[in-house]
Amino acid sequence: MIQTEAAVAEKAASEIIDVSVLVPVYNEEGNVPVLCERLLAVLDKQSWKFEIILVDDGSKDNTAQELRAAAAARPEIKVIRLRRNYGQTAAMMAGIDHARGETIIPIDADLQNDPEDIPALVAKLDEGYDVVSGWRKDRKDVRLKRTLVSRVANSLISRVSRVRLRDYGCTLKAYRRDVIKGVRLYGEMHRFIPIYATWQGARVTELPVRHHPRVHGQSKYGLERTLKVVLDLMVVMFLDRHFTKPIYVFGGFGAFSLMLSLISFVTMLYLKFFKAVSMIITPLPLLTAMLFLTGVTSILMGLLAEMIVRTYFESQDKSVYLIRETLNC
Repeated sequence: MIQTEAAVAEKAASEIIDVSVLVPVYNEEGNVPVLCERLLAVLDKQSWKFEIILVDDGSKDNTAQELRAAAAARPEIKVIRLRRNYGQTAAMMAGIDHARGETIIPIDADLQNDPEDIPALVAKLDEGYDVVSGWRKDRKDVRLKRTLVSRVANSLISRVSRVRLRDYGCTLKAYRRDVIKGVRLYGEMHRFIPIYATWQGARVTELPVRHHPRVHGQSKYGLERTLKVVLDLMVVMFLDRHFTKPIYVFGGFGAFSLMLSLISFVTMLYLKFFKAVSMIITPLPLLTAMLFLTGVTSILMGLLAEMIVRTYFESQDKSVYLIRETLNC
């Protein structure tokens, strides 16, 4: 049976989701029922058509059973179970890939974020912003050192990235679909999504949200993640400033190494012919050779990186620019 254009349009309209709430879950059996209840209590009051996507990141407790029960009770609750524990960033990516909402809102499963803040985030988006980041102004974390480290990390990220946010670590954020759907995340980079969105010309703002102490389960975050965040920040900054021209980094370092090699070589000759100092009693020959090889290798790596970048863009028909609007084109 051939469907009319009106029927197709009506079917497409019925499938439009206004808000997708993403919840990465790992060993949260005690929190899942309460979280679903609280999310539904808030979302049912709104006029939006919504979905709740719960991503089980390889939980080892009874979280899977709780998720099945929640999905059986309400069709708006979708469950994605990963084969093993890949980490929060991968779980977030799985949720984004399956989300159909025009607005995408990640939230933690530990009940420390408050679902009551979701309408305020959406309202802020309606003011013309593309990303609204939650700011846990009054944090309820037990350990002072964790809060202090978080503040230092947020300050560092803001300074380096030039995207001024006071709480990159807060999962509760709101994104417009068009600024997040093309983002690919790795490592611990979910906290840097506002930076990726900024690259696409997104307007980013911050909104204070409530924060509650954890009641059930144990925190999955430790101080050891600080180093990972710093290393991921280095990757993000490299991609921001040098992704399309990596030769500037590798070639620049290579040229610097070659210059040092030349200086070392000239010094070695000077000591030999003017000071009668034998070359073999100084480290200069070895230093000259190492610096020369490092310089040549760095330049060759830069050329290889340039080839990889071109393969990335051309093989996937990607563009090196993004267009916000066209008129009469």
